[in-house]
Amino acid sequence: MDNVLTLIAGHGLAGLDGSLVSEVRGALRALGAEVGQPDWLSPDRACDLCFSGLSAGDADAISLRILEGWGVDVVAQPIVGRRKRLLVADMDSTMVTGETLDELADFAGLKDRIAGITARAMNGEIGFEAALRERVGLLAGLPEKCLDATWERIEFTPGAHALVATMKAHGAFAVLVSGGFRFFTGRVREACGFDRDIANELIVADQRLTGEVGTPIIGRETKLATLIATAAELGISTDLAVAVGDGANDLDMLREAGLGIAFHAKPVVAAEARARIDHGDLTALLYAQGYRDEDIVGLSAGLG
Repeated sequence: MDNVLTLIAGHGLAGLDGSLVSEVRGALRALGAEVGQPDWLSPDRACDLCFSGLSAGDADAISLRILEGWGVDVVAQPIVGRRKRLLVADMDSTMVTGETLDELADFAGLKDRIAGITARAMNGEIGFEAALRERVGLLAGLPEKCLDATWERIEFTPGAHALVATMKAHGAFAVLVSGGFRFFTGRVREACGFDRDIANELIVADQRLTGEVGTPIIGRETKLATLIATAAELGISTDLAVAVGDGANDLDMLREAGLGIAFHAKPVVAAEARARIDHGDLTALLYAQGYRDEDIVGLSAGLG
C-alpha cells in the first residue's frame, strides 16, 4: 500500500472511537480502495489506515465528511518519506498560544486596536510588512522592560516541547521562523530546543521602543526561503520537511513542505493548505509522521 490516513482525536476531547475508524475504513473500501487493518499509534487517540487504489486527497475528503462534528483531525499522505527530517515552525498562535505583539501592546493600552490589525494581516486582508510597521509604530516610547513582562504571560501550545524534542531525538533539524520578534523567538528556541530561530528585530534606544523594526522584514518570502535553504543545507528535498503555521504569511512554506500543516489556522489558510489540524495539539504532527506514544519524548510526563 502506498498511502496512509491518520485519524487524530482533538486535544482534551473524549477520544477516537473504534467504530468511527471502522466507518472510515468501510467508506474507503466501498470506493474500491484496498485498506489495511487499523494500526493504533496511541490508544483511543491516533490511528493509521494504510490504503491504496484511492488518492490521498479523496481519502482525506471522504474521511472529513464522515468525521464532521466529532473533533477528529485527518491527515492523508504517501507512506514514502512520511517521517520528516526538517521542522520549520511559526511561533505566534502555533508554538505559543497567543500573538506576542498583541500582548506587548496591552502594556500600551492598545491591545484591541493592534489585535485587529494583526487579525487582518493573518487573514491576508492587508500586507504583512505594512501591518507590522504600523503596529510597531504605535508602540513608540513603550519601556523596554515591557518585553520581559510580556514574556511572563506567554504560554506554550500543548505538545510544543514534545514535537521538537521528539523530532530532534530522531535526527531532525528544527527551525523557528517568525514574523514576530527575536526577543521572544530566542526564548522559545531555548525552551523547546530549536536549532535556529529567525525573526524581526525591535529597535530600542534609551530603554524604550523607538517604534521601528529592523530590516529586512521577516515575512512570507523569508519563511519560504528559510525552508528551501535549510533543506538544501541538510542535503534533503523539501518533501522531507514538515512546516506548521496558522497565518497567511505561512502559506507559501506550507505549500512547499512535504507535509504542510495549517494549525488551528485562519480561514484563508485552512481553506488552502493541503493538511490541517483543527482540533489536536502539536503532538498531532508527530502522529501524522507515524510516531507512536512510546516514541514521543516526555509524553508520559505531560511535556507540553
